[in-house]
Amino acid sequence: MSAVDGNLFAQVEARADPAAPFIESDDGRSFTYSDLFALSARYARALGAAGVRPGDRVAGQLEKSPEAYVLWLAVARMGAAWLPLNTAYQPAEVEYFLRDAEPAVLVCDPAHLDERRALARACGVGEVLTLGADGRGTLADRAQAEPAEFATVARAADDLAAILYTSGTTGRSKGAMLTHRNLLQNGDAIARAWGFGRGDALLHALPLFHTHGLFISANCALLTGSWMLFQRRFDVDRLVDAMPRATVVMGVPTFYTRLLDCPRFDRAACRTVRLFVSGSAPLLAETSRQFAERSGQVPLERYGMTEAVVITTNPLRGERRAGSVGQPVEGVELRIADPDDRPLPRGQTGMIQIRGPAVMKGYWRNPEKTAEEFAPGGWFRTGDLGVQSEDGYVSIVGRAKDLVISGGYNVYPKEIELAIDALPGVVESAVIGVPHRDLGEAVTAVVVRRDPALTEADVVRALKEQLASYKVPKRVHFAAELPRNAMGKVLKSKLRETYGGG
Repeated sequence: MSAVDGNLFAQVEARADPAAPFIESDDGRSFTYSDLFALSARYARALGAAGVRPGDRVAGQLEKSPEAYVLWLAVARMGAAWLPLNTAYQPAEVEYFLRDAEPAVLVCDPAHLDERRALARACGVGEVLTLGADGRGTLADRAQAEPAEFATVARAADDLAAILYTSGTTGRSKGAMLTHRNLLQNGDAIARAWGFGRGDALLHALPLFHTHGLFISANCALLTGSWMLFQRRFDVDRLVDAMPRATVVMGVPTFYTRLLDCPRFDRAACRTVRLFVSGSAPLLAETSRQFAERSGQVPLERYGMTEAVVITTNPLRGERRAGSVGQPVEGVELRIADPDDRPLPRGQTGMIQIRGPAVMKGYWRNPEKTAEEFAPGGWFRTGDLGVQSEDGYVSIVGRAKDLVISGGYNVYPKEIELAIDALPGVVESAVIGVPHRDLGEAVTAVVVRRDPALTEADVVRALKEQLASYKVPKRVHFAAELPRNAMGKVLKSKLRETYGGG
C-alpha cells in the first residue's frame, strides 16, 4: 500500500462509483459519490486556507447532516484529525476538549457562534467556522469559492485520523487516538462479516459524534460504495416510513424497544431489510425475542468500544446466541485474563483483553494512561468482564469500571458524583445504572444531603446546567448514608439491589 493509499479517503476514491448514490437525507437532499469528492475537496481547501495543516486537529460540534459527515471525510482527506463533540456538551465540557486537543479550527452550529468563538479564543483555537444542519454557514460560504479538486494527502497507516474522547472513572476524559489503519481494517472486517455490498442501503439514524454512527455503521457503506438514508435524529415513525427503502438498520437497544412499541412496525414494514444490528449497550434477551416474533428477524448483537471499534459480532449466517455478543471479528485477538493478566481457560470469567490492527494507537497526550491500559504483549485491557465459550462466543458479564451505558451513550459515574457533591446541601453521592427497558440502563443517583429541603428537582435542575442531558440522572434518591465495606468503599452492588427494581 502506498503512502497515499494509507489514507482512508484514498480507499473510498478507489472503490466508489462516482455516479452512485452516497447519502439521501430526510429533508430530500441527495448526494452522489461525485458530490462527496467535490464537496470534501472544497472543505479541505477552505480548512487549509484557515490554517489547518496535516497532523492538526479539527473540532466539530455539529448537528447531524450530510455536510457534517462530509466534513469529517474532508479532514481525513487533508491529513488532519477529526475531533467530534457531542452536541449536548455544555461550554465547560467543550472547554476541556479544546484545551486538551488544541484544534486549529472549531466548526460549530451558527446558532452557537458567539458563545463558541469566545470560548475558542480563550482556549487558543485559531479560528471558528460554522456549518448548520441545512449545510449553510461560513465554512460553506468559503468552500463555495474553492475549486472542486484536491489531491488527497499521503498518510501512513499509523497516522492519526480521529480523536474520540471517552471518560474515565476519575471523571477526566481521555482522547482515544484512532488511525487510518484502525478504521480501514475494522471497517472492511465488519463490512465482510455483515455481507455489505453496493446494493445495500443503510438506514442511518445514529448521531455522528459517537463511534457507532460515525464509524461502525457508516464505514460499512463508505468502504463498499453503498449508500445511506440519513435520519437527522431517531424518530420511530420516520424510521418506519423510511424502512421499505433500506436493506440494513443499525441501532442501539432503544431503537428496538421503541419499534416494538410502534403499532405500525411489523413484517410488512421491514420486508426489504435483510439485517438489523444492535450495539453500544446490552440488548435484553426478552427484547430480542419479541423483536424476532414481530419482524421475523433476530437482531444481530455485536460488541465494540471507542478504543477498538467493533470487537466481536454474532454471525450473519449461523446462530445468533441470546446473551452473547458473538465471536471476535477478523483481525481481533481476544482472551479472557485474570487480574494478573494471565490467560484463563474458556468457560472461566475474567477481564476481556484484545489486540490487533483495530486497537487504538493510545490516549492523546496521556502516555501514563496508555501504559496503564495495555498489558504486556500489547493486550488492551477493555475494562469489561466476560466469558468465552468453547466455540468462541463471548458473553459480557459485567464491567470492572463503573461505566453506565444509557441509550447507547457511555456515562461515567465519577463525573456526575463530583458535580452532585459540589452542590450546596450535599454531603456525598453515588451514581449507578439500573435496568431500564428503553435506555438499557438509567442513570440513578443516591444522595446524602445536609439540607433536608434539597429536592430531586433541585439536583436535576442544577445538573442540567452543567452536563449533557444523557448524563443527568433519571432519578435521584436520598439516603441517610451510603453502604460501605470495611475499607470504606461504597458498595454500589447494594445500591443496585435497593434502587434497581423500580
